[in-house]
Amino acid sequence: MFSDRMERSHDIAKEIHDQLIKTAEAIPVFDSEFDPQIRTADERFGDFQANGTLPFAKKKQLNPRELAQTLIDALPENKDLEVSLAGPGFINFKLSSTCLYQWLKAFAHREQIEAAMATKEPKRVTLDFSSPNTAKQMHVGHIRSTIIGESLARLLKLNGHQVIKDNHLGDWGTQFGILLYAIKREKIDLNNLGDQPIARLENLYRSGNQWIKEDKQALKTAREELVKLQGGDEENLCLWQKIRDLSMESFEEVYDLLGVSFDHAHGESFYRDQVDSIYQSLESHGICQEDDGALVVFHPEHKRFAKQPFIIRKSDGASNYATTDLATLSYRSKEWRSEQIIYVTDGRQRDHFEQLFLTSRKWFEAEARKIPVLSHVWFGTILGEDNKAIKTRDGQPIKLVDLLDEAIRRASQMVLEKNPELSPEEIRRRANAIGLGAVKYADLSQDRTLDYVFSWEKLLAMQGNTAPYLQYAVARVHSIFRKLNSSPDELIEKAGPPQTEAERKLARKLIFFPMAIKQATQELKPHFLCTYLFELATDFSSFYNQDKVMVPEVEVQGIRLLLCQTTQTYLEIGLEMLGIETLTEM
Repeated sequence: MFSDRMERSHDIAKEIHDQLIKTAEAIPVFDSEFDPQIRTADERFGDFQANGTLPFAKKKQLNPRELAQTLIDALPENKDLEVSLAGPGFINFKLSSTCLYQWLKAFAHREQIEAAMATKEPKRVTLDFSSPNTAKQMHVGHIRSTIIGESLARLLKLNGHQVIKDNHLGDWGTQFGILLYAIKREKIDLNNLGDQPIARLENLYRSGNQWIKEDKQALKTAREELVKLQGGDEENLCLWQKIRDLSMESFEEVYDLLGVSFDHAHGESFYRDQVDSIYQSLESHGICQEDDGALVVFHPEHKRFAKQPFIIRKSDGASNYATTDLATLSYRSKEWRSEQIIYVTDGRQRDHFEQLFLTSRKWFEAEARKIPVLSHVWFGTILGEDNKAIKTRDGQPIKLVDLLDEAIRRASQMVLEKNPELSPEEIRRRANAIGLGAVKYADLSQDRTLDYVFSWEKLLAMQGNTAPYLQYAVARVHSIFRKLNSSPDELIEKAGPPQTEAERKLARKLIFFPMAIKQATQELKPHFLCTYLFELATDFSSFYNQDKVMVPEVEVQGIRLLLCQTTQTYLEIGLEMLGIETLTEM
């Protein structure tokens, strides 16, 4: 029965959707185009709302309200679900208190909800994110790709998918020609670069870049150094490997601080032996052509790319990141058997990825190969409070490690002011969680396609849609359970259905958790989860202020403890999906 399935299902919205589809199939006027469009409802009218009858009726030139009523009348009776008609054809669904209680009992614990959310059709997904350039320090611009990518990886894993995290390093491009030229010109010993080797290399690259702008011979020499490197020159390869090793050490320090890890770090160089076969394959299938000495792909069917070339081999014979991107895609498909590949980069690379995807589809089709689903997850720019790209006073990008250190420093001050008796080690531990969490949440809580303004005051605030506010909500629940004189499980076992307005409001918010996870994962936008977590914390705060948890009535105390337990579980899971650590005390 519908009622039984609903009580067992973690995703009540899906159960309502499926029942509406099944019911509609038995009504002649409906057909396969009907989509119930289940949404959360205004709490004044219900818990869920089906909006799909309105657009369907308009398309079929029918009366939407009459059509919706026909559907309601045909639904099987369900004692736990109050169904009503609203407006021009919306269908509202309100769950009974008993149903809310049974759902909470079934999915209060982490293992219960996580097992329920795991898909029955898992995919092999490769996530390409972070991708800094070697020989350069990671700057503030890398934070978005890194934490968005890590969050998506966690969400996909929570949904039961097999995820391969690949840090596709920029370690084989034009910058190495310039850097090798500068190293040789200045006779630099890479084993003696001091305590900040990457900063030294970065300065050397800037100098080299200036030299090639001023001297055509220097530019020619730099290009020749790159061709020699890509051709396998032993001296250049040795220098390159040292640069790469130093860079990886620097990157790992940042990743350790952020709690980010990768399964692979296959940079552009990993695919260098495959570029010639890429040229040959694309040429043999007539996909590419020569243009001014370069090998390029045009897409005549595309308005912009009919004349804008996708360069896969430069006129000097060197490969570029388009070539290695094609090789990377092919490798991930063949060797890792990836069914989906997700690239997380800033929005300025949209044209590149659109051309890459178009070229790849033509190439795979020509070779009768199945191409993975390709997704470009792009994001906007971090702005300062002046609404300009965030930079240092001298106009340089802010180093990421400096930003993270500043976050920890500011959070340390917050912790010390509130808890001066804590040990330095404990202050540091809490400050790491609060400061780094605040930086991550400030980014992830924004629609990634938009620019956002970075503000220390806002992101570290204890009120509003911030990480500290959510972390405090978790700590508050922990404090409730610390005050108990007996096992919470024994008390929760005696719980009755939610009765008060605040109890019911919090319970209905909790049943929306699977929808929030699903939406964030399907649309590859973590901010949907952030919005849900903020609303959950807000509803919990209202509940906590209105309904005393420690009361003599065992059923009342039981349901309130159950609501607290489930809130804690979902906040902790949600924040974990964002890469944010929670605390038991603030």
